[in-house]
Amino acid sequence: MYSQLAALSALALFAQSAFATDCARTYTVVEGDWCDTISAAKNVSTYQLAVVNSDINTDCTNLIPNKSICLGNTGEDCSTTYVVKAGDQCSQIISNHGLNNTIFEHNNPQINDACDNIYIGEVLCVSNTVQVPPLPSGTLPASTIPEGATPANPVASSSAVAASTPAASSAALVASTPASVAVTSAAPATTVASTTAAPASSSAAADDDDEDCDDEDEDDTGSDEADDGECEEDGDDEDGDDEDLPFCDEI
Repeated sequence: MYSQLAALSALALFAQSAFATDCARTYTVVEGDWCDTISAAKNVSTYQLAVVNSDINTDCTNLIPNKSICLGNTGEDCSTTYVVKAGDQCSQIISNHGLNNTIFEHNNPQINDACDNIYIGEVLCVSNTVQVPPLPSGTLPASTIPEGATPANPVASSSAVAASTPAASSAALVASTPASVAVTSAAPATTVASTTAAPASSSAAADDDDEDCDDEDEDDTGSDEADDGECEEDGDDEDGDDEDLPFCDEI
């Protein structure tokens, strides 16, 4: 039994020594501390502090005063840092520190491709070699802007929306233009059709008028003949009337 206790004690001491070896720097939390204020004061990136202290929640609201936290592991401790300011962009930070994109991305894997999730007060690693701990399994630490924090470049996140609006408007304009052109181009066809149809209607009317005239002529001719017949009959009657008068010869 004593041998078992000795073995357990040796294992505990080994674990403590291993932890001491792995953690290169420590810090004791004081009242009022915040993760980013610790990172800025102790030159440890926001991402690195979150990875080596997985028990600290995303909003960093569970820091306990007088508790010791690890700032960086041996061989994975980036102490060359930069505190993000208003208006910062990744390309500018990379250029100002003489870095290349690949190393910057490896040391700050929490930053997205658009670089629109960095915020004022966030601490980044700007070392020219890869020094931060590797990506942990599960949720990527420090990848979202904490509640109450201010984006470093709000225009960057809103520019995507602003850029899509003209495109949508242009697309709508392009899509609607052919319809308008189609209506406009169809107008002459309607005009020509109506213009062409007008003489046809006039000719038809003229033909109808000619037929009416012919009918009227025929009616007039018939009327004239009837009238002539009536005139002749009247003449005959008049002549007959003269013959009926016996005293006309004597006169």
